[in-house]
Amino acid sequence: MLRSGRAFMFAFGYRPRGKDQHKTVVEFCAGILGKDFQHLTARFNRMRIKRHDFIYDPERPIPRTEAVKSLESAEQFVEEIRKRIEKINPQKELIR
Repeated sequence: MLRSGRAFMFAFGYRPRGKDQHKTVVEFCAGILGKDFQHLTARFNRMRIKRHDFIYDPERPIPRTEAVKSLESAEQFVEEIRKRIEKINPQKELIR
């Protein structure tokens, strides 16, 4: 999700810089995708926070059901980003 979110920013001519880059990518995606995709961007943000916690506190496991749901959300998010990037620039056909 992070990589596709960054690609989305790049497609608009932006790139995150400085501190809190991951949070910036999430906020950018939420702003551009709008309310119709609020459930996916909110999940993206929760996963960002969980990833941070997991990296710095590996003793806290992530339940299997949550991991499966997160993968499903990530697939939906990446597919929407892919469609939007191709709409912005049809020559940028992304490999699936």
